[in-house]
Amino acid sequence: MADPLDEKTRSIILATVPALKAHGLAITTEMYKRLLATPAIRDLFNLSHQQDGEQPKALALAVMCYAEHINDLGALGGMVERIAEKHVGLNILPEHYPYVATALLGAIGHVLGDAATPEILDAWGKAYWFLADILIGREKQIYEGNESTPGGWTGWRSFRVRSRQRETSIITSFELVPTDGGALFRHKAGQYLSFKLDVPEHGSQRRNYSISSAPGEDHYRISVRRQDGGVVSTWLHDSVEEGDILQIANPAGDFFLNEADSNPIVFLTAGVGLTPVISMLGELTQTRTKRSIRYVHGADTAASAAFQQEIRQFAKDALLTADFFYSKDQTQTQGSASGVTSYAGRITPVWLRQTLDRSATYFICGPDSFMRDMVDTLRAEQLPGTQIRYEFFGSAADPALVLSAA
Repeated sequence: MADPLDEKTRSIILATVPALKAHGLAITTEMYKRLLATPAIRDLFNLSHQQDGEQPKALALAVMCYAEHINDLGALGGMVERIAEKHVGLNILPEHYPYVATALLGAIGHVLGDAATPEILDAWGKAYWFLADILIGREKQIYEGNESTPGGWTGWRSFRVRSRQRETSIITSFELVPTDGGALFRHKAGQYLSFKLDVPEHGSQRRNYSISSAPGEDHYRISVRRQDGGVVSTWLHDSVEEGDILQIANPAGDFFLNEADSNPIVFLTAGVGLTPVISMLGELTQTRTKRSIRYVHGADTAASAAFQQEIRQFAKDALLTADFFYSKDQTQTQGSASGVTSYAGRITPVWLRQTLDRSATYFICGPDSFMRDMVDTLRAEQLPGTQIRYEFFGSAADPALVLSAA
């Protein structure tokens, strides 16, 4: 357990909040510049999020959130848990933390100049190691829990691509089985896999992909959307074939079903955000849950809505009701059949308010703007925070989502 921060340190951290608001992104950008100069550390990051600036933005928000809540760190429990899960997926170890400390303090001094007094740097050094010790402790628990669970592992494990399936013109699924023939860790539906990939002409890359298969199967399945200009997604779609070997970390993530919850469920997804929800649906339908399930999904067209036939079959079997929204399908008209309703257009806050189920737990995943609209609407309707769950894809650089999830 990390020693509590003293009052003087906390006061200094709070006093730096205005400077962080003005210069936080410059500090985190400089920090990553320093970190990425070290090859052993550079290989731990998704470099595409460095190029588009998303990772520095996300870290700047996290640092700001930490500083603003320095006297009430219990409010950041959710954020700390998500960071710990991400770190475990990337195999971050205690020996990596000093590099970050050096880079962060150096960046603060570089950007703030003379304003970064020895007193301020000392306070931020203490604050950094206080949080680092919490994360290291939690990550140790997760690592040990994974290793002691049947089929679990630490580090990277080799998996073979057993099969690949084209779901839509831009989404392809890959079934993965361990090359050692050993048992498979039973993931929690909604979790993701982290990959260490060697992409020709681009070197070592790290990516996370949600598991779209149900827990308990003899494989993991990921369903990957081809991103315009995406280094890894393009490589997976164009070059990775059956029989190829990929390096994968133990499943991670805190976006999953609460087994103790008996509330009705509403899944709100858009685009490839459906992937963790498909895993959840697989688990729920396998167990023939008595919970009411409503599946709501937005796609460009009917042809781009992956797993649509499976959802329609679930609806036909009366396991759920479904609503499909097609934003670019001008020929689509509203209609219902066998538990499925189709709409032309997008999922809107107006529609969400009109169909609101106050007894339900909402699981939301999709582009940041979509999630923000859905989360803001549910919060405005005063739905309890425990009934609003959502998953970040990418680096979580949207302030409204980061702070409301903290």
